[in-house]
Amino acid sequence: MEKKNINKARILKNEALGPEIYQMVLEVGDTGEAVPGQFVNLYCKDGARLLPRAISICEVDRKAGTFRLIYKVLGRGTEEFTQLKENEEIDWLGPLGSGFTLNTEDREILLIGGGVGVPPLLELAKRLTGKKRVLLGFENESILTGDFSKVAAEVAVATTSGTEGIKGTVMDLLEQKEYLPDRIYSCGPKGMLKAVKDWARERNIPAELSMEERMACGIGACLVCTCKINEGPDPRDWNYQRVCKDGPVFNAEEVMFE
Repeated sequence: MEKKNINKARILKNEALGPEIYQMVLEVGDTGEAVPGQFVNLYCKDGARLLPRAISICEVDRKAGTFRLIYKVLGRGTEEFTQLKENEEIDWLGPLGSGFTLNTEDREILLIGGGVGVPPLLELAKRLTGKKRVLLGFENESILTGDFSKVAAEVAVATTSGTEGIKGTVMDLLEQKEYLPDRIYSCGPKGMLKAVKDWARERNIPAELSMEERMACGIGACLVCTCKINEGPDPRDWNYQRVCKDGPVFNAEEVMFE
């Protein structure tokens, strides 16, 4: 694949946060108009791996010109990233995709994240002006809870192993209290997102979902990362949209889960 408009970034930090979970801080110079929910493409140095890896933006520092990224080792490409050292350079493209809506009129906001869907919610929590409550679900060890505690009124954790917080899922956290937020933002596994959509619909609460789909090109050219989006009142009025280009953030009511 030909690399167009690819830039080089300097790696300021690249370290493990937990088993198979790493954080990387990139000095990119100009962060552009990056908004919470967008992502960047990172390119491997190994010429055998031509396709980029899409990594969500966890935090943006416009003054320093940096992106903080959290990534999970899922294959040879992300495994290569773990070997990169400080001051090395990496090819990147972005910010890409559409982000969350920053509604300043919402007073009560609920952010729900699961696994590697948690990081993109941090920049969102920093920029929203209402009262933020954060529910996070993991398999074992949590990440970023301290960061969220600095910007949110409440942070609650669930782990399926029971090692932290309550034993269960993030939906078990949701059922513990009668949350009635003005809006819900969520990112995580598809099963969790469907459950969040159903919960919000039952209570007539607007919600936005950031879809986690495996991406190839990351710029909308290959049509690998499509999802079904409702386009009208008739159930037959739907079409495929590209998660990387049209998303990854969608209105919850538009997303059609199989």
